[in-house]
Amino acid sequence: MKPVILAGGTGSRLWPKSRAALPKQFLSLTSDKTMIQDTVLRLDGIESLPPSIICNEEHRFLVAEQMRQINIDNSDILLEPVGRNTAPAIALAAFQAMEGGDDPILLVLAADHLIQDSDTFQSKIKEAHALAELGKLVTFGIVPTQPHTGYGYIKAGNKLNIGFDVSEFVEKPDMPTATNYVNSGEYFWNSGMFMFKASAFLKALQDHAPEIYATCKKAIEKTEKDLDFIRIDEAIFASCPSDSIDYAVMEKTSEAAMVTLDAGWSDVGSWSSLWETGEKDENGNVTTGDTLLEGTKNSYVNAEHSLVAVIGLEDVVVVETKDAVMVANKKDAEHIKTVVNKLKAEKRPEFEFHREVFRPWGSYDSIDNGGRFKVKRITVKPGEKLSVQMHHHRAEHWVVVSGTANVTIGDETQMLTENESVYIPIGAVHALENPGKIPLELIEVQSGAYLGEDDIIRFSDRYGRSDK
Repeated sequence: MKPVILAGGTGSRLWPKSRAALPKQFLSLTSDKTMIQDTVLRLDGIESLPPSIICNEEHRFLVAEQMRQINIDNSDILLEPVGRNTAPAIALAAFQAMEGGDDPILLVLAADHLIQDSDTFQSKIKEAHALAELGKLVTFGIVPTQPHTGYGYIKAGNKLNIGFDVSEFVEKPDMPTATNYVNSGEYFWNSGMFMFKASAFLKALQDHAPEIYATCKKAIEKTEKDLDFIRIDEAIFASCPSDSIDYAVMEKTSEAAMVTLDAGWSDVGSWSSLWETGEKDENGNVTTGDTLLEGTKNSYVNAEHSLVAVIGLEDVVVVETKDAVMVANKKDAEHIKTVVNKLKAEKRPEFEFHREVFRPWGSYDSIDNGGRFKVKRITVKPGEKLSVQMHHHRAEHWVVVSGTANVTIGDETQMLTENESVYIPIGAVHALENPGKIPLELIEVQSGAYLGEDDIIRFSDRYGRSDK
């Protein structure tokens, strides 16, 4: 069995925590691990091959670092140059899995789901595995806990020795229809998790969506290895139709089967769902971080950076980050996408980035800024190095707070330690490296007429981001 982890979502309904550069699958929302880490770790104890992880190119270093943190260092990380929905993504993984002549059973999982009962989940994986060995395309139907209009549904067909045939897939219903579905006992939430032989999926894809099959086959034949990543040919893959596995294959194949799953599943699609699945206090509140609640009931409060006090409110969601605060009625929390779309249209940085931004070499936190200055706290991991670069519009002052910095300016290199500083003039070619064994922390003060992140020319970069 080979796990295939789909990690390409944006999670916009969980703004301001989830942002384009750091979406929800890379956040710790339901445990002390990130959601993608939990997805991989809940397979611990099941015999399987290293996972294939499919993600956007801009998230590649996040995936690699988060897998390294949980000692997964042999996964295939496939980089989608453009998003084309789940059917093409799974096709890439299936072709990749069969490259050596093997035909593994693929367990397709989203990177951002919550499953509270891992033991039950693993037992259901074994049931699905038996069906997949028979050539079935297996989906996991979630036993519904209540009528829900945010999920698609699967209707169970004939009972099999294990699981059911699939009678039909249905779209997200209105509330009366969802209530009838749940009361009938015949309908299950569509989890978006699947299991099948790689060859069985590709055969069904070839039969029912031949253009997706042909395009992905051509794209995978032109992959390039880049560090730990597998790059997919952009020109070919961009021409692929965009379609979900449900529409492209599962609703059309006669081989669809379902195993039911009752294991505390949630797709964590909104702040309301985090309240529903969270541990509540005596007033029905779910809280994270430094919070103070008085006369508040049935609410979700998440504080990241500051004390958040909520007084005399019910059924609200309050989420605070270093640079944004979101307050919503719980029943309206899913409409946050409207706010996110406005942020995107206005090109506000809060759409894409947090105040703290992660890079392959470490991170930076923009702690203050004004008309002609910006102050950052920069952290460089041991042994890592920023690109050799220059800026047209800004000068920089670096003050080392802890650790050791190897600083190159032009042809000169110097070593800086705690409380030492250096000045980089406008136009100077420079580089920063941490040669030590502990993280390097420094304060950077930028000054100049333009301080945008796009004022950077990279001459060489160990992470493949060079401009020249």
